[in-house]
Amino acid sequence: MTASHTRTVSPRGPFGLANQNRHFGGWITTGPDGGTVVMGFPVEGWSGSAAVALREDTGVGVTGTVTGTADPDVAWRQAMAVLSLDVDATGYADVGRRDAVIGALQAEYAHLRPVLFHSPYEAACAFVIAHRLSVVAGRRIRRRLAEAYGTAMVVEGTTVHAFPAPEALLRVDAFPSLTPEKIERLHGIARSALSGDLARARLRAMPVAEAMADVRRLRGVGEFFASAIVLRGAGVVDAIPGDDITLAGVRRLYGLAQPPGADEFAAIAEAWRPYRMWCSVLVHVAERRHREAAGH
Repeated sequence: MTASHTRTVSPRGPFGLANQNRHFGGWITTGPDGGTVVMGFPVEGWSGSAAVALREDTGVGVTGTVTGTADPDVAWRQAMAVLSLDVDATGYADVGRRDAVIGALQAEYAHLRPVLFHSPYEAACAFVIAHRLSVVAGRRIRRRLAEAYGTAMVVEGTTVHAFPAPEALLRVDAFPSLTPEKIERLHGIARSALSGDLARARLRAMPVAEAMADVRRLRGVGEFFASAIVLRGAGVVDAIPGDDITLAGVRRLYGLAQPPGADEFAAIAEAWRPYRMWCSVLVHVAERRHREAAGH
């Protein structure tokens, strides 16, 4: 039987696990109150996979158990990065005091932090798989791949399937709903992950533009996917995206006549430092919620 290892972290700055799961997670939930969230993933370094079960306890922090075949400390650090709990957010509320729009969003969304992909490797795979498909269809294919080629782990009586590790993905020669071209692209991503080029620490350490250019060398990864892999996969904290939804949100929330250009957006976001990506995510979430309410 695989041993379980317990870890605890005290969030630096406001944080709510249930709030993160409600807006982003979609994780498996267990426990009598449904308050335990479980994520499974191949652990960077690719020595194995892990399942991390997390719950938040008042006065204690976020406590988790790590099971699986990988180094539990490496797996725990990866789970913390997914939740943006590896970032010191004690200055996050200060941004809201400088910028009333961000302050209102922080209050409305309880200082929501970005939730990342388990790794830049998984992010790249997710975007390639879902290309020209619906989000739901892409998730369904990833789940089937995990069930067929990933590591299965049992947590509190629930079976969790991690996405296939790079070596396992290289063994996939054909799969329902994946074209030969997509499989070739996934193999390229797997090889890049095994070489260390997609390591989260490596991409975070690079200037954002350089990291995006580096990721664009992957077959099938253009500018949009490269931005998403770096920002949502690696988890850069202080950068601004250029997606249409965020720009539309800035226009609406700041009362602009039209979506801002790059220079205008950069000027507005100057007050968001050093959490510009986090604030951009708040704007993005708010704009999506606004569109849903309007029936768009």
